[in-house]
Amino acid sequence: MPLSPTSRALSFLLALFLLALSVTATAADTSYVIQPGDTLAAISRRFNVTIDVLVQANHILNPNLIYAGQTLTIPDGSGPPPTPAPSPTDGSVTYVVQPGDTLYRIALRFGVSVPALAQANGISNVNVIYAGQRLTITGGSPPPPAATATPAPVPTAPPPPAPGNVNLLPNPSFEDGWYNFNDVPEFQVPSQWVLEWDEGDNPLDPDPWNKFVRPESRVLSPAFLPPAEQSLFIWDGSQTVKIFKQYGAISFRLLTTLYLQPGEYELQINVFPDLVSEYDGGQKIWAPDPRSGELRLIVGSGGSNWIQPAFGQRNTFTYRFTLTQPQTVTLGAAMRGRWAIANNGWFMDAWSLRQVN
Repeated sequence: MPLSPTSRALSFLLALFLLALSVTATAADTSYVIQPGDTLAAISRRFNVTIDVLVQANHILNPNLIYAGQTLTIPDGSGPPPTPAPSPTDGSVTYVVQPGDTLYRIALRFGVSVPALAQANGISNVNVIYAGQRLTITGGSPPPPAATATPAPVPTAPPPPAPGNVNLLPNPSFEDGWYNFNDVPEFQVPSQWVLEWDEGDNPLDPDPWNKFVRPESRVLSPAFLPPAEQSLFIWDGSQTVKIFKQYGAISFRLLTTLYLQPGEYELQINVFPDLVSEYDGGQKIWAPDPRSGELRLIVGSGGSNWIQPAFGQRNTFTYRFTLTQPQTVTLGAAMRGRWAIANNGWFMDAWSLRQVN
């Protein structure tokens, strides 16, 4: 018996309703409970979605910090992979962050500065990147293939070696300006330098009181220093850098990146460890344990061992190294105060890098 017009209309509407339900079910999000050993990169590959999509969908502040038992919302990603973006035409390259990478190491590998790399990729905290993140590298040289021993490319017309009396460091006495890192007023970093630091568990002392915290940084003129201490803290020019934290353990690195020719070099740093265990009537009582503050000079992936300086006085340290081919080198110094004493302070000024042979 043929259907009446009314029945045909109802059947058509029912078919549309079932189709809508099917589409809705297909596009529904999925929930996933993180298992021990999972990473956000592995989960993104498993569900065919990008890490950025997972981060946004789950309001994840730090992609490196997820935990077993956490429930993630997986937006629908069952469709075909997105069409790859066209290769850039401005000479830039794309690099996918690998487990264990840091922005400092990537900058060193490609011959660019950390601030330039952070700015090009909209990174506000140079200490937070994650495996699977795509970075645009502009103006650097791609590294040689890992499977070969081919050296990094040499410029067509490299500059001649600098005379031994020339200081090769940019802004070596920290007189040429500074910037507010992350737009934090109390976080002043000298121009052409980058400040890295550690936060969280302190492997030198597991006491929760001594967890590493973010230090503060200042570029100070004599007007901001006690008159009796100005000559102690300023070696050259009219400014000094102070990196410190009161009642907080700190570990940080002040670094810059240079392109150097083959030769022997000497890196020299001047520091005044202002490490105070307590104040007695306005007088500083210097930390009695020599392990309270340590430093080391950094050159590329190497450098000096940890050194225990004398507190409450000027210290000068040097480190010599040799390069056998032209290359980009990130160098500077690392300092740490392992305990949350009254003041973990480090003044530094008049650093130098000279070619000695």
